[in-house]
Amino acid sequence: METGQRTVGAGARLVAALIFAALIFAASGCGKQAEKSGRMVVAASIAPLADFCREVGGDRVRVEPLVPPGSNPHTYQLRPDQMDMLNGASVLVLNGAGLEFWADKAVDAAGNPRLVVVRTAEGLHILDHTEQGGNPHVWLDPVNAIHQVNAIRDAFIKADPAHAANYRANAARYVEALKQLDGYIRSQVKTFKLRSFVAFHPTWVYFAHRYGLDDAATIESSPGKEPSPTDIRHAIEVARKLHVKAIFAEPQVYPKAADVVAEEVGAKVVMLNAFGEPPRYQYIPMMRANIRAMAEAMR
Repeated sequence: METGQRTVGAGARLVAALIFAALIFAASGCGKQAEKSGRMVVAASIAPLADFCREVGGDRVRVEPLVPPGSNPHTYQLRPDQMDMLNGASVLVLNGAGLEFWADKAVDAAGNPRLVVVRTAEGLHILDHTEQGGNPHVWLDPVNAIHQVNAIRDAFIKADPAHAANYRANAARYVEALKQLDGYIRSQVKTFKLRSFVAFHPTWVYFAHRYGLDDAATIESSPGKEPSPTDIRHAIEVARKLHVKAIFAEPQVYPKAADVVAEEVGAKVVMLNAFGEPPRYQYIPMMRANIRAMAEAMR
């Protein structure tokens, strides 16, 4: 009996020792991984904001986009693994203005008291403002994008004050590039003979306000909802009245209704990209490509 007890006791001690060793190994591995990377984990809701974060953070941050480029952020649902990632992130960068309908619940569920949450549209004039938010597409105005970049800079400094100088320098450099983009767009818009367009979705309202264009009508009355015959008829009537020759659509949504309106009024469907395409997204090249596509239809 004593021999059996000694055997059981030795076995229990062996198991305990193995568990302890495994815990030490795991902790050591995690420590080495964190020490090796040394980067702050940043979650960004959409591809444009993720690109802003990379520009501001440089090699000090690891940016995790939540809504994949090419997906529709108005209807996207976060995956369980993305929720887990938020639990260990330092900063969550949101657009705001009602775009991230899931944000409050996701932040609560993450249970991360260290998480710095920044809604980059705060402080901007939001068009079509409602209790739910308003038109969220502020980043498509490069001047608004400058405001968002500065908000990201401030959030990074709050989460990681030791590298504040890096974030300030990177943000200042990128703001200069955005100012150059603004100048380029203004020079291109001056060449437009036409000023009015019809959009499938109210994506380009801020852009139109900034550069003196007329977003005359929208085909899709609400995000993710199939346009009704009344919606389509209204867009056709406006397009005919204003002699619109460009119907702006997006690859994230099927532009069948846009094709119908274009065919009825003799216009051209112009595919513009507001959210980016996989695998690598960059805001400034995307906006330059958009303005070139607009110019072909509006001159």
